[in-house]
Parts: sequence; C-alpha cells; structure tokens
Amino acid sequence: MSFQFPEPGADERAHSDRLLARLREEIAAHGAMPFSQYMERCLYAPGLGYYSAGTTKFGEAGDFVTAPELGELFARCVAGVTYPVLQMLGEEADFLELGGGSGAFAEAALKAFTANGALPRRYAILEPSADLRERQRERLAAALPAAAFARVQWLDRPPEADWRGVLFANEVIDALPTTRFAMREGEVYEEYVALDGEGRLTRVDRPADMLVAGAVRHVERDIDAAFPDGYRSEILPQLPYWMQAIAGSLVAGVMLFIDYGYVRREYYLPERSDGTLMAHYRHRAHNDPLHLPGLNDLTASVDFTALAEAGNSAGFGVAGYLSQAQFLIGSGLQEAFGAAYEGAPDEAARYRLAQEVKRLTLPDQMGERFQAMLFARGMEVVPLPAELLEADQGDRL
Repeated sequence: MSFQFPEPGADERAHSDRLLARLREEIAAHGAMPFSQYMERCLYAPGLGYYSAGTTKFGEAGDFVTAPELGELFARCVAGVTYPVLQMLGEEADFLELGGGSGAFAEAALKAFTANGALPRRYAILEPSADLRERQRERLAAALPAAAFARVQWLDRPPEADWRGVLFANEVIDALPTTRFAMREGEVYEEYVALDGEGRLTRVDRPADMLVAGAVRHVERDIDAAFPDGYRSEILPQLPYWMQAIAGSLVAGVMLFIDYGYVRREYYLPERSDGTLMAHYRHRAHNDPLHLPGLNDLTASVDFTALAEAGNSAGFGVAGYLSQAQFLIGSGLQEAFGAAYEGAPDEAARYRLAQEVKRLTLPDQMGERFQAMLFARGMEVVPLPAELLEADQGDRL
C-alpha cells in the first residue's frame, strides 16, 4: 500500500475478514455488485459494517473528528439559530437530528435549548445503528437534566406523520452510499466490485443503467461540458428519493445540512478526474476503499447543487448556502465563544476554546471545506439572523 497507517489488531482484522467473506459469498452468488452497494455493506451491514459494529468511530480515539466532538460551540450556534424557528412554530415543534454520532451534538444542543428556555416538544434522533443508539442513550442519560432527557426519542425510520420543526444533519450526505461512474468513448459506465481470479476484491466498469446515465448527462448539461474519456467521479442519482423519504413529512420548518463538498462546477473540475472518494482509518485518509472493509469510514464529498435540487424537488426552498465559518459567525459564534471563555475554569480550558474556534472556522481547517445549506417550507417568514442572510452565496449554486 502507498499509504501508512497503524496495523489493525487481531480482533479488528478478524472482524474485517468476516465482512470480506460475506462480500465474497454475495458476489460469487449474484455477480459483481455496484460500488454503491459495496459501500452500503461496508458501512451498514448489521454487526459488521463500519457504523454497525461496536468500536469507537468519533473523536481522538476513533477514525475522524467531527465538529461536535471539538466542543460545545458548534452545537450552541446551531441551537441559537434554530430555536427562533422552534418558537415561531409553537409548542408542537420538534427537532430531528439525522445520525446522532457519539451524542455530543445532542448533549450540547439540548443544554443550549434548555438555557434559552426553548426545548422542542421532542428531540428525535434518527439512528440506524443499534450500537450507536445505546451509546447515545447512555451519554445523554448521564449528562442531561431529567426534563431534557425526557424529550429525547430514538427513531429507526423517518417520521411518517406530518410534523413541524427543524431537521439537522451534520456529515450525513457524505456517508450516503455513492455511485461511481466513468466515461469510455463518450459512454457512461458504472463502477462495480467483483472478484479476480484469486478471489480478491477488484473494481470493474460496466455500462451504466438509465438512472445513472441520465444523472451523469444531467450534470454535463448543467455544467455545459462533456466529461472526457477516463474521467471518474461520484454521483447520487437516488438523492431526490432519499430527500423525499427523509423530509417529505416535514410540512413546516427548516432543514440544515452541514457537510464537506462543493458546488457542482467545482465538484466536477477537470483536474478532479478520480472523484472525491476517501477512506478514513484512525485519522489517516487514503484512497483504497477495498482495503480492510468494515474498518474504514468511506465518504465522498457533497455536490451541494445536487442537494439543492433534491430539496427543491421535495418541496423546499433554499434559504441559505454559505461556508461553515460564515454560518457559525452569522449564528453567534463570537457571543458563544465569549460566554464560554468567561466561564472557563482555567487557562487550559480557554486555550482549548481558542483552538476549537480555529478548527471550526479557519479556511485550511473546517471553515471553508465544510458548507452549510438551509431549506425552508411552510413558513411565511424564516427567522434567520441578518448576518447569516447577508453572507448567503446561493447564487454560486
């Protein structure tokens, strides 16, 4: 391998080998599987997928650090910008978090909502991983006041009944199983995972079906350029259907997505000719998704133009698009930092707060690589801060 990262322990390797054996059996029985299906198995296979197994994923002891793991400032800003929406919608308003991770965001957000006197009727966490649900439950039960914890509810599927409130997703779209496409002699091909003559996983290309080919041709029309032969990247043809399933019952309220990615014209630049797919293992990023399946987080950057189109198709309007740094600053980061700094017990805590702000906002950290997109539906007025609206870059979409 061209990259270096710690060797897995015996238990980890055995875990990966079990998933690998299942993948081989499935491919042997049914033929090569689309890369999106392979990614879904690697991340979500019950008991064996990356997010389904019982190892630490988030924070310094895991494989990557998300914004909520850095401290409470990120969640305080999100709570600060969304609680006026909850207040406007009234006592029936709910807050739905997609993928609760370690529970760090929910803990900090619920504390902030409590401090603002604006607890939602229900704080729901849509979490498909039974292991992560249990970890979240233990954390929140220990950390929250009883009145706040009583509002928390875990879901294993999106709400079916109409509801009002706020839907929030941090680093969720990048983990949706992505389709990989490639161009050959002007035709669209789809990447599959197959077995070679020695039973090893390998990637092969096959002619794309109408759904994938149609999605690629839509992108070409939108950027007014044909992909050259040999160009390879990712696309989410299922994103509009996913958005409808996840948010179709939100009849009034706001959705907030924060993730790393680009607008479409930047996503599909000529020089980005092998896409954005990355694997993460113990804070090392590499580009071999077939290595140690089940032990790596597999992700692809978000095409925010596609996300906007999916939200529009589900009946939502884009209320704002801006970098994470601009979003946090417009959502009261300075005030949240000042309050936390004043209340810090010692110089070490104040230093950690300063480092947290740097990682959240500096261009070479999360500040510019991560983007925020807000959607709204069923509200005559969306009570967002003027500073946030002034920083909107929706015209770039």
